Amino acid sequence: MTQQDGITGVAAPAGGAASPKPTSWAVLVAISLCHLINDVMQSMLAAIYPLLRAEFALSYAQIGAMTFAFQVTASLLQPVVGALTDRHPQPRSLALGMAASLCGVLLLAVAGSYGTLLAGAMLIGIGSAVFHPESSRVARIASGGRFGTAQSLFQLGGNAGQSLGPLLAAFVVVPLGRPAVAWFAVAAALGVGMLARVGAWAEGRRRAHAATPDRRLRLPRGVVLRAILVLAALTFTKNIYTAAMSSYFTFFTIEKFGLGPQGGQIMLFLFLAGMAGGVMLGGLFGDRVGSLRVIWFSILGVLPFTLLLPHVGLLTTGALAVLIGLILASAFPAIVVFAQELVPGRTGTIAGLFFGFSFGMGGIAAAALGVVADARGIDFVFRLVSVLPVMGVLAILLPRMADPRR
Repeated sequence: MTQQDGITGVAAPAGGAASPKPTSWAVLVAISLCHLINDVMQSMLAAIYPLLRAEFALSYAQIGAMTFAFQVTASLLQPVVGALTDRHPQPRSLALGMAASLCGVLLLAVAGSYGTLLAGAMLIGIGSAVFHPESSRVARIASGGRFGTAQSLFQLGGNAGQSLGPLLAAFVVVPLGRPAVAWFAVAAALGVGMLARVGAWAEGRRRAHAATPDRRLRLPRGVVLRAILVLAALTFTKNIYTAAMSSYFTFFTIEKFGLGPQGGQIMLFLFLAGMAGGVMLGGLFGDRVGSLRVIWFSILGVLPFTLLLPHVGLLTTGALAVLIGLILASAFPAIVVFAQELVPGRTGTIAGLFFGFSFGMGGIAAAALGVVADARGIDFVFRLVSVLPVMGVLAILLPRMADPRR
């Protein structure tokens, strides 16, 4: 009798396979907390852009270049790291990645020049590039077969960190000044300790089950390649919009509504808090109704709200920011799990591609949007990116899989 994976309905081989191990909730919680710490540092970088712009007299193009420097290391390296660790897993490297982020945060706190700011951003990016592929693999190992729920819990930590970063910047860094950024290093040090223990657990599990994973494709290679390209394109468009919000939404609300820096950070928090809720719901619903349905709803369903955002008042803007974050983020765990089922045994490569490369391409686009903002204004940028979710129609090219409820 074949066993259903419970996510996309793809049948798993039954020939002598052992029953799945129970879900390791303690490991999932630990890796989620470390994801929170990692992404607090990432979102803190974007959240202090107004402070850095005022202190160093930066242009929007220089702000975009900082985003680019971070994204190149944080994102474009991830597929390479993921592919290497698929063949040679290195769970103990998780602590080293967090240590790199710790050093980057300290550099941001003491920087005396724009070049040092770029170096700090790149070190935080390197830590993220090491963290995401290997931690995504650990989350899948600890899932006990609940792949969507495990991926959502893992990503919930990241999205919660992204939403906390602006608040911490608003109420700690803005009042106390840029040196207060150094306090984030304390959280990074705690993360190093937790990841050292998680890495030891994962290494023990890896050695106990050292057999080569089944990498056989369950669909024709051409179908799989087309599906991966479509998923990457959907993630790319989603991440362009997300990067625009993360980098420029504070400036948009400050310029349009006359808010102060703290008010702008609170508006960004609303968007990121919506994303934190959406990423958890996306995995839970993906386990029940199928990943493909969640992808359709999320990518295309957010379009009416993104089109409205540049044309409404302050309160409605805040409400739309929450809705957009909630709906947009629900696709991400579904996309990652769908892709992992399409390409078995390559968890790190898939994590590197979707956490990294597509996210990085969005960051590069955000750098280009900075140039556009300098030339045409920040309001024009948000009118421009509001149409991106129409790319959700590409989901029609994704293969239909068996209903997981059968």
